[in-house]
Amino acid sequence: MLKIYLSVLSAFLLLGWNSLYLQQSPSSEPARVFTKADSLPNAASWPAELNITHFAGPDLTPSPACLAVAATGEVYVGVDMIGSLGKDPGKGSIVRLVDSNNDGKVDQHTTFAKVDDPRGIISQGDQLFVLHTTFSKETGKASGMDLVVFEDKNHDGIADGPSKPLIQGVSSPKFLQSRGTDHATNGIRMGIDGWIYIAVGDFGFHDAVDRSGKKLTQLGGGIVRVRPDGTEMEVYTHGMRNIYDVAIDPYMNIFTRDNTNDGGGWNIRFSNQIQSGEYGYPVLFKNFTEEMIPALIDLGGGSGTGSLFMDDPTWPAKYNRVPMMADWGRSQIYVHRLTADAASFDQKEEEFIKLAQVTDLDIDASGRVYLAAWDGAGYSGNPNKGFVVRAIPKDWNYKPFKGVKNSSAKALAALLKSESAVQRLAGQQELLARFPKGAAKLSLKIAQDKSLPLYVRVAGIYTYAQASGKNGFNDLVKLSEENDVREFALRALADRKPNVAQVPIEPFLKGMKDASPRVQIAATVGLGRIGRAEAAQSLLEVKVPASFVSPAKGTEGPHATPNSAIIPAHIAVRSLVAINAVDACVQAIGTENSTIALWALRYMHDPKAVSALIAAYEKATDEKLKGQILTTLGRLYKVEAPYDGSWWWSTRPDTHGPYYKAVTWESSDAIKGFLMQQWTKADDNGKKFFADLNGRQRMGIDEFGGEDIVVEKQELKIDLSKISNKKGQIGENSIEDVMLAIARIPGDAAAGKLLFTKQGCVACHSINKNGPLKGPYMGQIGSIMNREQIAESILKPNASISQGFASVLITTKGDQSYMGFVSEESAEKLVLRDITGAVYTFKMSDITSRKELENSMMPPGLANELSYEEFASLITFLYEQKK
Repeated sequence: MLKIYLSVLSAFLLLGWNSLYLQQSPSSEPARVFTKADSLPNAASWPAELNITHFAGPDLTPSPACLAVAATGEVYVGVDMIGSLGKDPGKGSIVRLVDSNNDGKVDQHTTFAKVDDPRGIISQGDQLFVLHTTFSKETGKASGMDLVVFEDKNHDGIADGPSKPLIQGVSSPKFLQSRGTDHATNGIRMGIDGWIYIAVGDFGFHDAVDRSGKKLTQLGGGIVRVRPDGTEMEVYTHGMRNIYDVAIDPYMNIFTRDNTNDGGGWNIRFSNQIQSGEYGYPVLFKNFTEEMIPALIDLGGGSGTGSLFMDDPTWPAKYNRVPMMADWGRSQIYVHRLTADAASFDQKEEEFIKLAQVTDLDIDASGRVYLAAWDGAGYSGNPNKGFVVRAIPKDWNYKPFKGVKNSSAKALAALLKSESAVQRLAGQQELLARFPKGAAKLSLKIAQDKSLPLYVRVAGIYTYAQASGKNGFNDLVKLSEENDVREFALRALADRKPNVAQVPIEPFLKGMKDASPRVQIAATVGLGRIGRAEAAQSLLEVKVPASFVSPAKGTEGPHATPNSAIIPAHIAVRSLVAINAVDACVQAIGTENSTIALWALRYMHDPKAVSALIAAYEKATDEKLKGQILTTLGRLYKVEAPYDGSWWWSTRPDTHGPYYKAVTWESSDAIKGFLMQQWTKADDNGKKFFADLNGRQRMGIDEFGGEDIVVEKQELKIDLSKISNKKGQIGENSIEDVMLAIARIPGDAAAGKLLFTKQGCVACHSINKNGPLKGPYMGQIGSIMNREQIAESILKPNASISQGFASVLITTKGDQSYMGFVSEESAEKLVLRDITGAVYTFKMSDITSRKELENSMMPPGLANELSYEEFASLITFLYEQKK
């Protein structure tokens, strides 16, 4: 049975050859059985324990970029006819789909609201939170991205009126205008702590503003969070590339699947996001990996999209309590089997559901999962592509969730005890909204009940923290005295910055000495948030592991190898910086806490720190310590330039580090003067130290030498007169950059025809109906695909494979193997054509095995040698084939 990938993109172009405690991973796992689809639209394969059926097609949900499901089952799909590279407004909407009788079919549909480039949705009660691109009415150009909220109090499936902004400007308008949303701000999810978590791509943002008027700027990607009323916006983690969503478990562990760095050695990463952590992209992950929290695993090429932490009792145990992570580039959803590893996790990735360019997934309170697929809609959307499927367990029985609008306070509190994460959150938010006083009493009782499961008590703690505010601190302190819930009580105590001035520090100092690494991390993060100087000594006593070692010169550090041992010290450093513990760190130089103190001082651009470091060097007698002080001063010589939103580091940034756009500051002259004095006194070995320091820290002090000249890479600027004859541009730039370039180059069809032969396309493709039967026929490709889709199929041949043109491995009697695609087949014989054009005919009786392969015969990179002009010409020639 052939696998079907829901698109013809790469089928027409076979140009070449492609030779915690959450859930314990079983030591030996039984073989998994997958179901495969015979017809479309549907998923391509999925576990045998599930039923997956078609729910909506492009007539209702073309180009679905995201979706969310209400607790009661209404499906909200973000239709994005602009796509990731389009720039014309007026093509997006939120479509509401209703299956009122649970037969798996849409009974009602409405256009809930018109929005451009929807990238994230949350349905909560009468509210629908939406993250989307905004456009200027005057210029028609993108003006930023906003997180907004709509209301539908009469439940007619149409927003009651215009949205209310919660955060404005949470992506850079300059790059939305020039590139579209390909690296912009993306998915949103709400945790049981009541925060909305926002996945920020590496466009970053400048002067985003929340409803309280607070402004925030972020260079690069990470996670930002905000309260549902649009206040208290803050950075949660930093240093990701282009995450699209977050998966949040019942204990507020957060997981992300990041994006491939376009061949730059920074692939898909699955990460555990720990509050205040720095994840290194792009300036630390190569030469300063000791300073970052590494990913749990590097998974190769791909493109992470929607995420869901599955926590629902109606699902099979083997697919429950696991993060489910979608990958658009691989057309695959994965589950990750997690095992606790100190304050973090180990993981094991496992294929789950195959869906053509899957974008998002979500679940309702009854256990119905809905999944959206882009299905080859290209980089600018397509009205004829895209669909939604429904997934349910085979032994699943539908139990309607009737909603919470008319429930009593006690009934809502009872939902906090549900085994369904969706029901717990729905009950919590309604309880807080309608019964704020009663919510505190009811949730505290749950939090204190030692007979309840831990996840229920955690829900109780976070509900109580939201309901009681500052008035609940005494009760939370009491809860922090209990081993089982200490971690969560500490997190709840320090969760809201406006209240931390009244939070007692003693439970956190005690937590720093706890036997549990998770409690230690909660206490460490909390001390940084509380921000009191008296916490410094406890933070400085955190031990730095032996793995805190800089990569050797010319080597790349382990940026995606789990290292739970580094996390306590890493978070302690982040908290020392947060409380600006300059004095305490300086006093620790030369003591047993010297290493962590100097690590923290790397980020303290304070004149007092510089003066103290120089003084410490003058007093030091240990040569190793003196070298460490000089290294710290070298790091402080420059600082990252203040980000103003006017630039971006492109899809293939300079990864040397430690800064991307470094500038001098008020103490730079003092640092340089002191370093120059030491350099003049140094012997040859000493001068080599300064040369290496200059090169590693990229200080730019010419006298020291040792620094390679590296030109800062800016966003691609297309100059047609300069690039028309330059070779190798396709291989040198990201797929997004290539798409942007060829959109502006018409190409020469005659030249493209010559390239069709030169690049070997004729070995597998014919453009003449009278020619010999080969692979996918190219004589009418232009009537089926547009230029962008043709280009994508060449650049990403494995993204989708048309029915009938998958690669096949044939083994015959005598153990001879042949690989190619089947060009003819009957009951008696099979004809196979390989990538060279050679044809093999086999008797069916001689074939001992036949295996369909996952990949296209055409490997990526066959167009790498071409210039933009040449590639555009090849695309134009193919697009003109409309016979």
